Amino acid sequence: MIRCNQCCLEGFPSCPFSSFICPLISPGNRVRFSGFHHILEKMGNAESSSYQKCLLRFLPEEQREIDGTFDNLAGLNNEKASRKTVNLQMLKAFVCKGFPESMTIRLYDGMRSISVTGKASGLSDQISKEQFIVFLSDVLRGTAEEKSFIVLRMILGDDREIVKGRQVQEFTEDLVATVVYLLKHKKLLKGWNPEKIRDHVAGGKILATQLLSELRPAGGQELAELQLINSTYDRSAIENWIFKTPQISTFLSVIVTQSLSVMQTHTENQTDIVNLIPKCRGNKKIAFVSLLDFPSIMYINSHLPAELQHQWRLLFSSQVHGESFSKLCGQIVNQGPCLLVLKDSEGFIFGGFASQTWDVKPQFQGDNRCFLFSMFPCLEVYTHTGYNDHYMYLNHGQQTMPNGLFKGKTSILDVDPEAQALLEMTGKSRQSEGLRKLVEDDEN
Repeated sequence: MIRCNQCCLEGFPSCPFSSFICPLISPGNRVRFSGFHHILEKMGNAESSSYQKCLLRFLPEEQREIDGTFDNLAGLNNEKASRKTVNLQMLKAFVCKGFPESMTIRLYDGMRSISVTGKASGLSDQISKEQFIVFLSDVLRGTAEEKSFIVLRMILGDDREIVKGRQVQEFTEDLVATVVYLLKHKKLLKGWNPEKIRDHVAGGKILATQLLSELRPAGGQELAELQLINSTYDRSAIENWIFKTPQISTFLSVIVTQSLSVMQTHTENQTDIVNLIPKCRGNKKIAFVSLLDFPSIMYINSHLPAELQHQWRLLFSSQVHGESFSKLCGQIVNQGPCLLVLKDSEGFIFGGFASQTWDVKPQFQGDNRCFLFSMFPCLEVYTHTGYNDHYMYLNHGQQTMPNGLFKGKTSILDVDPEAQALLEMTGKSRQSEGLRKLVEDDEN
């Protein structure tokens, strides 16, 4: 309690306000208190301070929901939750059927690594209610620094501070696989049929490799894949990785809320699960296997503008609509922004995002929100370079201008008059004409 000469201000753990100013102190001498947890710290009770600080991140109704979840987790009846603890077997019995055991153990290690007093004490044998609340606070509302401590414990299972790249890779693959499992088990696939989609196990490993690309050792240098998994990393490196790779925090949030059935209806957690994969329309009667898989859908969807992350609709497939370019144009024109996914004769899968609706015309279209991407054998997004504004191009039925979406493999100097017209559009000239030998035909 803080008291001044003319008023008394009291703060309670459930108070939703983060700061206040004593209204009766003269304007020149007003004192600002940044949250009641700072008041508690002055009382010298470190354990209460840490716990109350985490409580203040949750609204009263959220605190009641968390209390109820811990009661159910601990198998309580009318006993006080503070007198009970949770062991690994209780946690395994509580999570949904078929939930990956490796991730259950990781969650358990993350919870029991919490030191409510703020002093290093290793991993406890049981999970207390205070540890459970601090764990939820750090994972769902915490900073990258706070999350890095939890992630490190989930990776190692002990109190070491140095981790191998291969261990981080295994954790990341486990993270992706668990999210895909929860999407299927919780019936959150939104129209996507697992039987009509590519193998998500292979796709999960590819996504994990992509997410690891931001992991850096102490020196900060970028490493090749083999060097990356063989190097060592400290907590600061893990913190930096989490900060630069928001999908890690998103996946952790989804796993915790969905596996423990807690905080699922709250705004930020709903946003995580709603924007994870879009609703799919137009594929119910499709018999072929899609080029997409769940990990690549999640990754590409995260790079789309927020307003386009909620629903995808099949416009054209060569296996359904045939291989007519005219049919392709008819299906995609004036349909709004779209994704184009292709597979070449060598098995590579790639594509691009068109930020504006397609229009058949001999002019470049789109804006700098357009991007290219690869899906197999690697997952990557390639944004615009700023070199020019040649984002999209679709033309058909012209005699003097280039037709199609792509050029053929023949040199631009050998395609006339279309190539010449395209060069003129881009402001370039045929400066190399006459300075090279003609490429022989494929037959020769």
